[in-house]
Amino acid sequence: MSLKLKIGTRGSPLALWQAEWIKSRLLEFDDIGDVELIKIKTSGDKILDVPLAKVGGKGLFTKEIEESLLRNETDLAVHSLKDVPTEVPKGLKVDVITERENPYDVLVSRGVKFVDLPPGAKVGTSSLRRRAQIKRVRPDLVIVDIRGNVQTRLKKLETENLDAVILAAAGMIRMGYEDEITEYLEESLVLPAVGQGAVAIETRENDPVVEEVVQRLHHQPTAYCTTAERAFLRKLEGGCQVPIAAFGKVDGDKLTLEGLVADLDGQRIIRETISGPTSEAVSLGQRLGDLLLEQGAKEILDEVFGNNEES
Repeated sequence: MSLKLKIGTRGSPLALWQAEWIKSRLLEFDDIGDVELIKIKTSGDKILDVPLAKVGGKGLFTKEIEESLLRNETDLAVHSLKDVPTEVPKGLKVDVITERENPYDVLVSRGVKFVDLPPGAKVGTSSLRRRAQIKRVRPDLVIVDIRGNVQTRLKKLETENLDAVILAAAGMIRMGYEDEITEYLEESLVLPAVGQGAVAIETRENDPVVEEVVQRLHHQPTAYCTTAERAFLRKLEGGCQVPIAAFGKVDGDKLTLEGLVADLDGQRIIRETISGPTSEAVSLGQRLGDLLLEQGAKEILDEVFGNNEES
């Protein structure tokens, strides 16, 4: 008997690309008869004129989709993992992570690399994490907050007369804009966001039929990395809209995790690396979080939250 599945997804071009990709993967299995995409508008899609950091980042791009899952209107949800809060609603779980696309950030400009941007150049980004790290190296740059999907932010190079924009490589590649990338930014310059480049599949607990199917798409090496990254983020009690970064790498049975906390202008950055067995991914993330907290990360984050609430 063939199974019919409904996927809950945002309606943005990138979200739909990811959902269509998961759909195509599922339809490769003989026991899947049909897969339907259910487009759901989230709070983050409705609020476009306010920086995300001032809205409150937790669940902005997932809440309404998760509610559809809990009401049994959909069978699974497809998210960019970096949009998924570290705590998911009771009755749901996120334990299927697909193989990661390129996790780095990229610069898109008129052919000018980052180090060659002129003094006072205007750079567009919606991310406090990116802002802090590039201001650390180039305090002269003017950061312009931009929102919207990949295409919208690329257009703002022209419409807002920007010198460059910084975006995630994964979104650029998936949307077919790889040729427009001027430069891939090394992690030494901009450490990626937690979960960047990975797609997560969320399902109901106690739904063994759906769970068995989606587990076929799980990529364990990516899961080790992102599990450690998310454990680090959870330890710091940070959302996706604070200057926190973490990036894990797997080499055989060894997991190396690098984490960072910064203030808004990159004047204070705490950055450390830790390594251990992949089987200890959660504890590695927690230990790295503790290490940064001991070095003053809490004071920096409290200050950032205070600034966001006041502005």
